[in-house]
Amino acid sequence: MTSKTAPRVVIIGAGTVGANLADELAQRGWTNTLVLEQGPLGLPGGSTSHAPGLVFSSNGAKTMAEFASYTIEKSHSLIGPDGRGSFRAVGGLEIATNEERLADLHRRAGWNRAWGIEAEVIDAEACRKMYPLLNPDMVLGGLHTPNDGLALAAQATQLLIERTRAQGVEYRDRTTVTGIEQSGGRVRAVLAGEDRFEADIVVSCAGFWGPAIGAMAGTRIPLLPLAHQYVKTTALPSLAGKNEMPNGASLPILRFQDRDLYYREWGDRIGIGSYAHRPMPVDLETLPKYAPGEITADRMPSSLPFTPEDFESEWEATKELLPDVANTEIESGFNGIFSFTPDGGSLVGESRDLDGFFVAEAVWVTHAAGVGKAVAELLTQGRSETDLGCCDLNRFEDVQTTPDYVSETSQQNFVEIYDVLHPSQPRVSPRNVRVSPFFAQEQELGAVFLEGAGWERPHWYESNAALLDELPAEWTPPERDSWAAQFHSPIAAVEAWRTRTAVAMYDMTPLKRLEVTGPGAGPLLQRLTTGEMLRKPGAVTYTLLLDSAGGVASDITVARLDERTYQVGINSGIDDAYISREARHQSEEDPSQWVSVRDTTGGTCCIGLWGPLAREVISKVTEDDMTNEGLKFFRTKQISIAGIPVTAMRLSYVGELGWELYASADVGHRLWDVLWEAGREHGIIAAGRAAFNSLRIEKGFRAWGTDMTIEHEPDQAGVGFAVKASKTDDFVGKDALAERREQATKRLRCITVDDGTTVVLGKEPVYIGDEVVGYITSAAFGHTVGRPIAYAWLPKSADVGDTVEVEYFGKRVQATVAAEPLVDPEMTKLRG
Repeated sequence: MTSKTAPRVVIIGAGTVGANLADELAQRGWTNTLVLEQGPLGLPGGSTSHAPGLVFSSNGAKTMAEFASYTIEKSHSLIGPDGRGSFRAVGGLEIATNEERLADLHRRAGWNRAWGIEAEVIDAEACRKMYPLLNPDMVLGGLHTPNDGLALAAQATQLLIERTRAQGVEYRDRTTVTGIEQSGGRVRAVLAGEDRFEADIVVSCAGFWGPAIGAMAGTRIPLLPLAHQYVKTTALPSLAGKNEMPNGASLPILRFQDRDLYYREWGDRIGIGSYAHRPMPVDLETLPKYAPGEITADRMPSSLPFTPEDFESEWEATKELLPDVANTEIESGFNGIFSFTPDGGSLVGESRDLDGFFVAEAVWVTHAAGVGKAVAELLTQGRSETDLGCCDLNRFEDVQTTPDYVSETSQQNFVEIYDVLHPSQPRVSPRNVRVSPFFAQEQELGAVFLEGAGWERPHWYESNAALLDELPAEWTPPERDSWAAQFHSPIAAVEAWRTRTAVAMYDMTPLKRLEVTGPGAGPLLQRLTTGEMLRKPGAVTYTLLLDSAGGVASDITVARLDERTYQVGINSGIDDAYISREARHQSEEDPSQWVSVRDTTGGTCCIGLWGPLAREVISKVTEDDMTNEGLKFFRTKQISIAGIPVTAMRLSYVGELGWELYASADVGHRLWDVLWEAGREHGIIAAGRAAFNSLRIEKGFRAWGTDMTIEHEPDQAGVGFAVKASKTDDFVGKDALAERREQATKRLRCITVDDGTTVVLGKEPVYIGDEVVGYITSAAFGHTVGRPIAYAWLPKSADVGDTVEVEYFGKRVQATVAAEPLVDPEMTKLRG
């Protein structure tokens, strides 16, 4: 597409994110772009202007690691006045001063290798040789990432501005945005005082000013500006003459995470960043108001006065780690403002309610070029090549976007930024934000709650500990290592055992669900999904949402309750935003096919009643026919349980006979009690998410966002059956499927760990021989099969019986590719 026909794009913010986005759009032929900046272009005064530029690519999220790798690649190609690129590949070194950190560095090295990034854990002597300033008595080892280093963000940004200007992109600095004009559910223009700039697309790249821009567009931007300390020392004699430039560096960038510190050279000085201090939230209204001409390197709105009292202990820790620093003083310091979010991730994507309004916020220099590329792909081709699930703007629930929630959780993420965090570790506060109607009964049973999307979710019940003595030997799990044992209990084995052999109740209330109604509900879902949605009322369908390139954007469950009403079980607010936006468009284009989409999760509840004795339990409390003939597999109907109206769906994600039972939240407490009492004589128990996850993995059921994303097509992900070959109607992604299947080189495979005891937790690299060929997605101990199970992306050539190795904390563990599902492959249990 040429600039003459490209939509008019207005980017708010000319920092590293905005400049990269303008450049990525220009590379794709979109140069009908205006970039607005409130400060002077040469020194805008946002986070880019003072960012120290350390790029560590290590990240537990594959997406963020890929963004960092692209930033490194692109920065190398941006050549400055000295003839060098805008990246100094001095390498990265993360050191450990205790055994817990050293073990974690092995885990982080595994992430890197899983994502194709070179990394190695080296011993203390190698660390000292690589970074001679280190105190050799403190360091146990370190993680070396040779391709990491320093991004010269300010230089790169100016080079991008020059390049895009030459291609026709317009820039206007010293221009403060005051409003977003909208009509008909779309952006129309950006206002700056008396100026009006027409726009088809607006992208907010305003950094910590993002929430203010979002408010103009009626879109919550859940980020909190926080101040972060950074100082420079006076000259170190030991660095004299080693670097030609004042900002030069030859030593690796350094992280001392045990004390929440990082370091980089500045010629013969050391720059020190600290996350060890108290969180310092920033009220944008109180920031210094500099006129653009008044902004200098020492005077900018994103740079607050240094508070030395918050740096005292970190200065002493630095002098202990780097003894040469003891001969220096703090030459300068400031508290720079950065953006933090409730889960620590970036905010990328289109507003749910305002078409054409996109954001790219809470993006650090490390990921700026990668995010710019992803957003440019979204705008020009409707999809990003990189999965954006972990940073999608719409991933949060409404309660997670309130100012109080954003403030508390963002501050906690600041505090924990360098902590060793277990993947199951729940937040400490706020808790009990969202509870199901069964919460009181669950507490009485000793539920141990972990948290997700604000919901309290039982992971196991201490009341079931009494059954450990009855657990058959073949169901008794091996003792776990200290890491895998965290936030886990052997009680999960009891709960899995009773689910497989008797009956259990699961609180499935947090599963997000929508009510999609109206004359256009069926046609809408028919167009968006891979399944047949125009079946008779009572049908339940497991189906997929694909993107335009045939990637798995989500997997959902759709139940047709009546001619005009569907209940849709979705994965997150991302699905809600997509379906709601498409429903709005359809309703506008053809009012006779209007659709209403309503989130019913909070007003309803759900119990999963599963196990071979489930029918005996439910038959005691309902007169409705719950036999195979009365309610077939993957069908739904309205029933009455002890006078309670219930929507019963014959499906199960643990692989056992049973139903998902939905009711209004106000009767949920009674529904639990009625089923519990009816199940007593059959040994009913309450079971939690730990058992649920083990059972669903044994059954081979996928989890979107973990096992599969838009980077995978259905067949390779093992969900090709959800694409109905008999469906003649067009649906999103249909035309791309055949080519996508031909291009696929990987396949999601089930593996079992040969030693029978090592429980991996996900994201570990998988080897065939000495080559990393894939990574772990879901993993659990399979209580039914008596050994650890995992799913992994492997080459298509990997076949059942082949041997692979999983790297777990730096050690290789042998595993075998297995046929799936491991439990009930004939589906006799599910079909009753």
